[in-house]
Amino acid sequence: MQDSVPLPEELEESSQELDDEISMDVPEDLEGEEPAAVSEIPGVDERETEEFVAPDPKVAAPEDEAACRAQLADAVAAGGENPVPCVTWGTTASAPELRAAVAAWPAPNWCDDHGANGKWYVNRFKACGIFPADLTVTNPRTGAVVGRMHYLTRAYAYSKRDIKTWAYQVELLEVSSSGAARGSSANGKGTCAGKCKVTESKFPSQPMSTSKEPVGQFFLDTTIKTSPKGQKGEGQASAVWRFTNPGWAGPSNSITLPTPPVRCDNALPGTSKAGCVMPYIPQMVYAKNGEFPELAKHIEYAQNTKNLPGKHGTTRYLTRLTNKEKIKENRNTACPSSLERPPGKQCDEYPFASTWQGAKTGGGNFSRRMINGTQNEDGGRALSRFYLYNRILEKDRFLVWIK
Repeated sequence: MQDSVPLPEELEESSQELDDEISMDVPEDLEGEEPAAVSEIPGVDERETEEFVAPDPKVAAPEDEAACRAQLADAVAAGGENPVPCVTWGTTASAPELRAAVAAWPAPNWCDDHGANGKWYVNRFKACGIFPADLTVTNPRTGAVVGRMHYLTRAYAYSKRDIKTWAYQVELLEVSSSGAARGSSANGKGTCAGKCKVTESKFPSQPMSTSKEPVGQFFLDTTIKTSPKGQKGEGQASAVWRFTNPGWAGPSNSITLPTPPVRCDNALPGTSKAGCVMPYIPQMVYAKNGEFPELAKHIEYAQNTKNLPGKHGTTRYLTRLTNKEKIKENRNTACPSSLERPPGKQCDEYPFASTWQGAKTGGGNFSRRMINGTQNEDGGRALSRFYLYNRILEKDRFLVWIK
């Protein structure tokens, strides 16, 4: 982008215009993709990615099983016959049984189109996943399983670009139950680790069934300082719950489902508003048949022919640069004023001057092309809004997708 285009870091940080704009609905081309598994980038082998890998609740399975064994051992030692409930992640339910349950349970396509596979799907401001688990009830005297429930947990987490609060909700759906597991209820609470605090936690005791699911709802606030500007920190919410039943002597062990960590900040150039994002690397989209075709074609050439970084489907990320002087040096290196501009044309450079991969800070590997001046300016403003709407901070990674 040529150097007359204002970027957010060149505006007053208390700009009311930008404070208002960050709260507006985002244009479709800046909204980003539907959430994908956090450990994956479309078209890239997962082993080659550096993406954050979302928490897997099954990692805690050995601890869950140990708690169950201890509970059962205590019941055996006490000589009782009251059923002992145990809940663990993972399920022995059949795949068709799980698919049928998911299909009958309304949910966004991006959350359930992969079935109950126990993965988080995440974009910049929302996350969702469906996680299978089993409740097993055992007679402590005989060791026989006297009841079982297969159930699903659908988890949502969502943040906003312009407030310091985010939310987490879990819903539990019974797939099937038998014996002493029938008629069970769930209750729990929300917790938060890191730079956050729970401001509201609602998960009262609610009966499990195949038609009405217990719901836990939690709201969380970041605990980063409101000043000075430049603060940021991560918080990770968890939902914790257990099951009760009139036929048992006591409740089941607790089970925990953590969300991907949420980063909140007041460090975004151009606005004084704090906001929170998910651990997803966003992508700026330019279309060859859209508003900036000459700009899009230049970037496509730079990525494909000159093998410059930032291409969709790769892990060769661009990283944001916010230092004004360094941005100016990148622009002057790629598009010095001595270059002749044909009438109506401006000098466009890639990688963008506002990235560490720019012409000067990136070591001199860049592409430039004279393109339509209006497209260049408007395309630059779109990039500025992309930074703003997605809360792209200094050295945050992103990609550029040419469609």
